[in-house]
Amino acid sequence: MRTWSSLALAALGRAREDIDAINVYPVADADTGTNLYLTAESADRGLTEAFPGVTDGTGATSLSEAVRAWAHGALVGARGNSGTILAQLLRGVADVLGAEQADRAEHGGLLARALTRAAEEAYAAVAHPVEGTMLTVAGAAARAGEAAGAAAGTAVDVARAAYDGARAALAETPGQLAALGRAGVVDAGGCGLVVVFGALWQALSGQEPAAEPVRGRAVPVPQPPDPCAQEDDGPAYEVIYLLEASEAAVGELRERLDGLGDSLVVVGGDGLWNVHVHVDDPGAAVEAGVVAGRPYRIRITHFGDERRRARGERAQRAVVAVVPGEGLAGLCAEAGATTVLVRPGELPAAAELLDAVRRAHAREVVLLPGGAELRAAAAAAAEQARAEGVRVAVIPTRSAVQGLAALAVHDPEGSFDEDVVAMTAAAGATRYGELAVAERQSFTSAGICQAGDVLGLIDGDVAVIGAGLIETAEAVLDRMLGSGGELVTLVLGPDVPDAVAERLEAYVQHGHLAVDTVTYRGGRYSAPLLIGVE
Repeated sequence: MRTWSSLALAALGRAREDIDAINVYPVADADTGTNLYLTAESADRGLTEAFPGVTDGTGATSLSEAVRAWAHGALVGARGNSGTILAQLLRGVADVLGAEQADRAEHGGLLARALTRAAEEAYAAVAHPVEGTMLTVAGAAARAGEAAGAAAGTAVDVARAAYDGARAALAETPGQLAALGRAGVVDAGGCGLVVVFGALWQALSGQEPAAEPVRGRAVPVPQPPDPCAQEDDGPAYEVIYLLEASEAAVGELRERLDGLGDSLVVVGGDGLWNVHVHVDDPGAAVEAGVVAGRPYRIRITHFGDERRRARGERAQRAVVAVVPGEGLAGLCAEAGATTVLVRPGELPAAAELLDAVRRAHAREVVLLPGGAELRAAAAAAAEQARAEGVRVAVIPTRSAVQGLAALAVHDPEGSFDEDVVAMTAAAGATRYGELAVAERQSFTSAGICQAGDVLGLIDGDVAVIGAGLIETAEAVLDRMLGSGGELVTLVLGPDVPDAVAERLEAYVQHGHLAVDTVTYRGGRYSAPLLIGVE
């Protein structure tokens, strides 16, 4: 298992650019090879971290433990449509190899059963399976492996049969899917799967595949561009998140997401799932996850940027925003920003911020960290991105409402320096407040609070201690508006009713006739109330 994992990762690393180059379905965003590689990398890391001694021969573990750690690593790190399907294929393998015991003479049949289960679970995970994709390749490999296993073949025989079956199925994909036929390429996800089956055969036999399964365009029949072709009119966003939920809740989630968009893939089990869907309303897709359970590691990608990348183009400028709520993430994504969601008690590392900068795929990036505690990570991510040739500016936003103010004046058509100055000025001119509930008795800058008290913070310091949310919010607004203001922004937490916003809007209008008020839903993981005064 350890050898298969490392060989698959290395082979996908060699082939990732070639696979990216032939990625035309379901979205021509040139990232299938990268997504498969990153998923395999997460799977390999899961295996290595679970059993570090395996890498140097000093440790030992059972096949069951190893394969389950590998599949779990793929599940939590799955990227894109192809990576999500790969994660489910590995889970299918784990379901068999992690449960059954067999003598060496029976290993061929065991492996064949594992490949069959993998294909079955992958098909079941996709809402609307399409032939001519990596599902077709997986199914063909499983059938070939089953035939070899039925003939009393060894594990090596089964692996070779599966590899050959996958390669043959891959060659047929342009005739099965019109998008591939028009482009003159085979399926990119299927290419990656052939790489993985080649690594399996190599791990068991010790022989390298005769040639790289993927090298350039696997079916060299390039078609001239169609001058009448229109830009892809599919959904505008890709939404991916991990979800802790029951199987029954996930069944309802599938139905809800299926009505929102396409390319729906939900993989996993035992309470943990990886959800992937293409939609026009990313907030609704995330909200569906909130209804089903607890979503986290939410990634929202705008396909406009991905399609530019597929054409070898970079956007001139992009914004990356760190936000503490799913509703805010959807709001910023709709405004064109690449988002990183912060959960309570967890802060994104510099690597996660750097990944978001790379996903933005722009020559210039404005990074809004959204909190003083993230400045160091944002600075480290910006430094690495600059080393990769991206011009990055970090605007020292200390709250999500400052990020919203900066995003509101963002001008992608103006010069980079002028845009950064304007966004910095807008953020700096926005005072920020927050309401939180005290968890225990403690000393604050406003006195001693008791557990359950409502704390009103202004610019990061406790300014008001109150008994109720509305009364405390009104006291905070009075203090914040005491020095003037033109616009109040209210961001409601997930459990705060709309009536609170209506009460506060009326309160502001009554005492400050010239001040406008705008209200947003922060969504899950948002504070009970965020307040911005510009």
